[in-house]
Amino acid sequence: MINVLSRWFNKYFSDPQAVLLAILLVGGFTVIMTMSQMLAPVLASMIIAYMLEGIVKSLEQHIPRFLAVFFVYMTFMTLLTFILLVLLPLLYQQTSQFIQELPTMIAHGHQILLQLPERYPDFVTVEQVGSLINSIRSGVRNAGQSLLSYSLASIPILITVLVYFILVPLLVFFFLKDKKLILSWLVSFLPKERHVANRLWREMDAQMGNYIRGKVYEIFIVGTASYITFAFMGLNYTPLLAVLVGLSVIIPYVGATLVTLPVVVVAYFQWGWSSEFIWVISAYGIIQALDGNVLVPLLFSEAVNLHPVAIIVAVLVFGGMWGVWGVFFAIPLATLVKALLRAWPRAPAEDLKL
Repeated sequence: MINVLSRWFNKYFSDPQAVLLAILLVGGFTVIMTMSQMLAPVLASMIIAYMLEGIVKSLEQHIPRFLAVFFVYMTFMTLLTFILLVLLPLLYQQTSQFIQELPTMIAHGHQILLQLPERYPDFVTVEQVGSLINSIRSGVRNAGQSLLSYSLASIPILITVLVYFILVPLLVFFFLKDKKLILSWLVSFLPKERHVANRLWREMDAQMGNYIRGKVYEIFIVGTASYITFAFMGLNYTPLLAVLVGLSVIIPYVGATLVTLPVVVVAYFQWGWSSEFIWVISAYGIIQALDGNVLVPLLFSEAVNLHPVAIIVAVLVFGGMWGVWGVFFAIPLATLVKALLRAWPRAPAEDLKL
């Protein structure tokens, strides 16, 4: 047993570059796991600044960097103001209206379910319908209790949100403005011999940057296309549903499945089984098909090369560890693991012989 462990250690940790990588990974993982709540504004600012850096680099080829940073930052603040003053109040209004109409929808659905045993007695029984209705009522009751507890705790949440809206824009500005200064200070603590870490960072910088920017573009394109389609067809709760459809692309495979339910429910209770319902669902299906078969290959052709099983496992693992941020960065983190395994220094086979 000792010989096996010794061979394994010599194979993967005999190179000082491997030890440096291990220290950086363990240190970064420890900081995120133990201090993520305290450093959440800093981490969020770093992520936003990293997404904006690609635009700054593109503009930097034509204008000085400080002008590029100023232009990108002002655009970011304009978008943030629009989200705070226009989009969020609209979504809140739509959500409140949907919650008010939810009891009517549930009652209507109750009547539809009670008719199933009469129409299809060989497939659906009264006991099954009763069990399903009780489950729905229990779920609605639990959701109401969760909303109540959430509203009671809204004051500390509001304070946290205000802190975010003050600190995050300020930190984003300094991360963009003083990028070289901050990176030089961090790199000064690393040893000079770090070519493996540098190579891994360059590869991940390209992969992660392409993925994050592509995902932001995908959210915007899919959400905008859904809004235009739903608004043209007169679907209720168009802004709310469009935002949900846009955000659903964050979770590969699962997101589109989950967001389909509210779209179908709203369309059915608005029009019933009619031509309008068929047109809306067909248009929504076309949007999802174009996203999966045209937009995703176009945006991520060079960014992601992972098996679907690896993607689903990454979403489950990193989402369970870090919540929403873990879900969003599941694919880049899985790509990091893949690149790390490929780039990890290993001792030559002949050096492992005893």
